Amino acid sequence: MKKFTILFISLILVLALFTACGGNESQTETAEPAEAQTDDVMPLRHVEITIKDYGTVKLELDPNEAPVSVENFINLASEGFYDGLTFHRIMDGFMIQGGADMSANLQPIVGEFASNGYENNISHTEGVISMARTQDPNSATSQFFITVADDTFLDGNYAAFGRVTEGLDICKKIAKDAQPTDDNGTIPEDQQPVIESVVVID
Repeated sequence: MKKFTILFISLILVLALFTACGGNESQTETAEPAEAQTDDVMPLRHVEITIKDYGTVKLELDPNEAPVSVENFINLASEGFYDGLTFHRIMDGFMIQGGADMSANLQPIVGEFASNGYENNISHTEGVISMARTQDPNSATSQFFITVADDTFLDGNYAAFGRVTEGLDICKKIAKDAQPTDDNGTIPEDQQPVIESVVVID
């Protein structure tokens, strides 16, 4: 009888041990999604730039590579800042540049690129949107440019922050149509393509 009692207790302990192991496995399985939710990767942002007489260019912005540049652009767009401004500097085979004059009363942002001490893995291939600036690496405000060719020589010196997902042909058409007055891509005021709106999708 004593042996039976010991055997019965042992059996209960073994069953309890398996039950406990099963519980741990269940907890591990449910813990994985929680870990994924705490991932630091930020969602991509999407905007649409509508240009008078040309159409709409859709872009995807990457806050994981250039969070300050993306936030700055999104904030300005949300305020309607770009609506009615123009692409004032255009160079076929290079880029189209828009935004307010550098002298506008805007707070400059940090330049998120390698030569300024920031890692940025977006290469300036065709269709990339990047921040324009003066010789001061931390002087960018609202001006941006969209490349219409592979301009990788800009990598490390300008804050690329996204890329065109639809409408690159529109950007190239704007560049092709432009008639700059100098080698710097200056466009006469009455010929500058108008940005009707920059809409934040998400």
